Amino acid sequence: MVDIATRVYNHNWKIDPIVRSLIDTDFYKLLMCQSVLRNRPDTTVTFSLINRTTRIPLARVIDEGELREQLDHVRSLKLTRGESTWLRGNTFYGKRQMFSSSFMEWFEALRLPPYHLERRGDQFELTFEGKWPEVMLWEIPALAVLMELRSRAVLATMGKFELQVLYARAMTRLWEKIERLRRIEGLKIADFGTRRRHSFLWQDWAVQAMIEGLGDAFIGTSNCRIAMRRDIEAIGTNAHELPMVLAALADTDEELREAPYKVLADWHEEHSGNLRIILPDTYGTEGFLRNAPDWLAGWTGVRIDSGDPFVGAETAIDWWKDRGEDPTKKLVIFSDGLDVELIEALHARFAGRVKVSFGWGTLLTNDFRGFAPNDGLAPFSLVCKAVSANGRPTVKLSDNPNKATGPADEIARYKRVFGVGEQKSIEVVV
Repeated sequence: MVDIATRVYNHNWKIDPIVRSLIDTDFYKLLMCQSVLRNRPDTTVTFSLINRTTRIPLARVIDEGELREQLDHVRSLKLTRGESTWLRGNTFYGKRQMFSSSFMEWFEALRLPPYHLERRGDQFELTFEGKWPEVMLWEIPALAVLMELRSRAVLATMGKFELQVLYARAMTRLWEKIERLRRIEGLKIADFGTRRRHSFLWQDWAVQAMIEGLGDAFIGTSNCRIAMRRDIEAIGTNAHELPMVLAALADTDEELREAPYKVLADWHEEHSGNLRIILPDTYGTEGFLRNAPDWLAGWTGVRIDSGDPFVGAETAIDWWKDRGEDPTKKLVIFSDGLDVELIEALHARFAGRVKVSFGWGTLLTNDFRGFAPNDGLAPFSLVCKAVSANGRPTVKLSDNPNKATGPADEIARYKRVFGVGEQKSIEVVV
């Protein structure tokens, strides 16, 4: 096993680049990319970095030259023969050849497109513009680069023994969490921590700890490279990006109202089983479910990614009952701001009423809170979102207004169209 502290102390980016592969990304990105390439290959989309935790002055913490060096390295990457073989031949969600030959030929030839980087005061403006299938694959590596460069800047101020103690504490904290999770009968949990991880090496260590500590309760990782290296399941379905872009392309309020369902109709044609998971909160869960076509009630489950997770799951259960479905046969995946206490409480509340699963993110792969001076390694909320499509602004409302993105006038319009009323604000920690 890698001695992470020693490796960090001797960091050389040519040995330890932050992003090591085009499949050092989340599985859902590749699934969505294939769908976009098939259905909307010529749509022009702009992605932009958004630091929700503005108290973290990224441009003062991270050296711009190092940031460019890492981003340029990502642009140099291409799919290796082994990675291509894994994607072409592996079984994902019980299906062989999940990725078509045409998609794989496109992916094998891909180099990520140029980026635009400027310093704006204490923050970076980082944007990616181009054809949707290409620029969408920048999201995860861009976030991983920014998060790890921030970690490396803090770690560079520490001595060798200080680093040994730091990682010993972090390992102990994570193992104690795993020991608590062991007590949950019927637990199903996956690693969703790529985008805001402390580092690649730490995420890989955390996954290995989950494999050993939880056994069959650990069902896989969203990170394709780690899934391939550790011979475990690659986990992921779809994300807010799809309805955000389709909604921006709508010409009328009626087309806007139907856009989230059009996205899932396309998905329905392409996927089955546990890939048919509804993410209902892009423009408000209640309104989405209230107006959803009946065929969506037959899908496998929902993912709860914002707002009060207890309310979100109860809303889904009531919706299934109203549509004549048996909630005990449905899957609810919780994936927002999870840590052990919340996982325990959600499992206790919903186990037996639905099939419960968890996508554990930042506080699995980046919980170094309290371990550095001035809490300099505490995780923070950094996202990279699609902000425009064919020149039109995108909007995300969420079930938490603190997660909303888009111009104020467009947010107001979307709230009107989707019938979103008063929302409860919840602090966004990660």
